[in-house]
Formats: sequence, C-alpha cells, structure tokens
Amino acid sequence: MLKGVVALVTGGASGLGRGTVERFIRQGGKAVIADLPVSKGKTVAEELGENAIFAPVDVTSESDMQAALDLTKQKFGKLDILVNAAGIAVAHKTYNSNKKMPHNLEDFARIIHVNTVGSFNAIRLSVGLMIENTPNQDNQKGVIVNTASVAAFDGQIGQAAYSASKGAIVGMTLPIARDLSKDGIRVVTIAPGIFDTPLLMALPAKVRAFLSKSVPFPQRLGAPDEYAMLVQQIWENPLLNGETIRLDGALRMQA
Repeated sequence: MLKGVVALVTGGASGLGRGTVERFIRQGGKAVIADLPVSKGKTVAEELGENAIFAPVDVTSESDMQAALDLTKQKFGKLDILVNAAGIAVAHKTYNSNKKMPHNLEDFARIIHVNTVGSFNAIRLSVGLMIENTPNQDNQKGVIVNTASVAAFDGQIGQAAYSASKGAIVGMTLPIARDLSKDGIRVVTIAPGIFDTPLLMALPAKVRAFLSKSVPFPQRLGAPDEYAMLVQQIWENPLLNGETIRLDGALRMQA
C-alpha cells in the first residue's frame, strides 16, 4: 500500500524517523529525509538508493522547509504524507532547590520552538504542495502524521519543557485536522512510549533493562519499525483523523 507514495520525514536520519523512511522505501515508496545538515541524512539516503533523497533542514526555518518541499516536487513530483519526527529534549526541574536554580528559560523556549513550532512550520508549508495532488475516492489529497509522546500525558519530574512541547502537539491535532478537512488532508498524532532509539542506546545496559521492565506488555522497548508500521496504518485507514494514538505497550509513566 506504500508503492509510489511520497513521504517527507523530518528527523528522518535517525530513530523513529529513519525507521519510517526505511519502511517506505522497503515497500516501494519514496522518501525525503529532512534533517539537520550535520546529521547522517546524506549517508542514509545513499544507502537506501534512488528513491530516497536528503534535504538539509532546520525545521524551525521557513526557508529550509520550503527548500525541502521544492526539492520534493522537483525529484518526485508530489508529496503524499508528511511525518514530523524531529524533536529534542532536556531534563531540568522547574526549580532545583539543592542548587537554588530555576529552570533555564532559554532551554524551555528552545524545546517549544523546535518540537512544537518546528512541527507546525512543516505542516503549514507542506499543505501547499499536498493540495496540488489529485484527490482519491474520499477526496483525500494528503496525510500529516505528528509525533507527540506519552510525556504529553504522563510527564515525569524534569520534563516540564518536553511535556509542554508534546502536549501542544496533541492540542493542535484536532483544530488542524478541522482546518484542513476542506482541503482533503487528514491529521493524526502518534504518542510513542519508550523506543529503542539512538538516545536510549547510549544509556547503560542496566538502565535500558529497567526501562524495558517498566512496560507492561510486551515488556521491552519499542522498535522504530513499529512506529513506522503505525504511520503506514494511518496512511491506509481513511477514517483515522484528528486523533492522538498512544503507542506504548500500556505504559503509564511514573514520577
């Protein structure tokens, strides 16, 4: 069902984004890997072949994002699905009483800017290319998949900034879906739990084992391809719209 489908994936050089790119290519789709210039995006694109291209992008930049969309149209002629997988995180308490230090305001603003504003920037600009598509039998022209987190609902100590940024993504899902309904574009958000990404792979084995045991079932970390599988299912199911789907093995984060 992905044959000939063109995806633009922000954060596509690693983690959940790369898993999505690889699934699309494996199933006959085409992918634009939109990631930072310092990422491994160019190498990943070369490894995946002619149906994958790299676009150096800072998701908060209008000119970068528009250049990636122009490249998408030039190379593949259209855009069917945008997957917002780019994101960053910090871990700081609102106030550290031991150090008598408040949360750095610049860090809080940076997380919101990249995760929330960056996602919205990609959405608002991608729509302009999607609406050029010929509609299908449901009058659909495109699909947008955002990435939130279970932290949007179960934020832990030190996650004020990250949870706020992901909660905002959840909050804007329905209004954007309503905004774009007349244009034939669906909008769905995935809220992943704990996944086996490069960030977690850098943790000690004991920590990884502890995190795995915190997931009720299956008692392990999620695989990037399982996130990508849900992206594909969202693409294939025309009634999924305006909703946030938890993908977490029944995990509920504790403080």
